[in-house]
Amino acid sequence: MDGSMFPNLKLQIFRCGTHQNHLAKAVGIDETVLSKIICGYRTPTATQRKILASYLGADEAWLFERLEVEAPRPVLDKVRHAEEQKAADDGDL
Repeated sequence: MDGSMFPNLKLQIFRCGTHQNHLAKAVGIDETVLSKIICGYRTPTATQRKILASYLGADEAWLFERLEVEAPRPVLDKVRHAEEQKAADDGDL
């Protein structure tokens, strides 16, 4: 996974009141492929983008805007940073 997904696609599927498996069948895409597209594990082809946008009645560019998801920093890094900042602040007094 490249750390991104298509939240607008998932939202539009919900808004349309359909289920992923029904959508996949209706547009001729394997259910697993559609799930991987939604979660960002697979990039849709130009044809898949057009078909999904048309079926869901949404703008293609909006539907396939990526949400970049960064891995959270470990808590230990945050604690160390806070300690370093406090030490720096104490040294300035």
